[in-house]
Amino acid sequence: MDFDLMFTSFPKLLGATAVTLKLLFASLFFGLIIGLLFAILRLNKNIFINKFAYGYSYVFRGTPLLVQIFIIYFGLGQIEYLRSTFLWVILKEPYWCAIIAFTLNTGAYTSEILRSAFQTIKPGIIEASKSLGVSNKIIFFKIQIPIAIRQSLPAYGNEIILMMKGTSLASTVTLMDLTGVAKYIISTTFKPIEVFIVAGGIYLFMTFIVHNIIKFLEKKYYFNS
Repeated sequence: MDFDLMFTSFPKLLGATAVTLKLLFASLFFGLIIGLLFAILRLNKNIFINKFAYGYSYVFRGTPLLVQIFIIYFGLGQIEYLRSTFLWVILKEPYWCAIIAFTLNTGAYTSEILRSAFQTIKPGIIEASKSLGVSNKIIFFKIQIPIAIRQSLPAYGNEIILMMKGTSLASTVTLMDLTGVAKYIISTTFKPIEVFIVAGGIYLFMTFIVHNIIKFLEKKYYFNS
């Protein structure tokens, strides 16, 4: 076991963690917006809107994230029309392609998490609010969303952790994230065990942080409910 390599590679891997976190936060932010939108569409009584939202969720939850990254990064680049539009400015960059893939993937899972959370809200709460003259807009933002957030926290916490580990696939499209830098160090030292132990330790620490934040929020919402 080369402990010197582990110590020397740690600062490099820690620096690359910034890229991993940027990918994670951007994907979760946009994915949450998309997830909320499609969760609302899934609850729509219009069969076409409902099926459209279900189709999006089914496709992105039913195919591997790696395949989605490859299709967006390599596949879309083969469409000549796209290369002549303003979209090419974004699609030619591996960073943005990775964010698009991660966003669409986590958005699909988030939509299902939020949909199930909305469906756990008792109809009596909504009916009681309407009987008091509260508008649908206020009911949605002040009652339904807070309840849905509390109900979905455990499942969404797992999604954050899965997405964080999923960002390691960004290295397949040449991004130098935590896994990408680990692969580069391994290619020059030919010592994968030591480098991946350090990289795995960093991922484990980030998982520990996320887990405890979600746990804290769960307790906070539980005692305030």
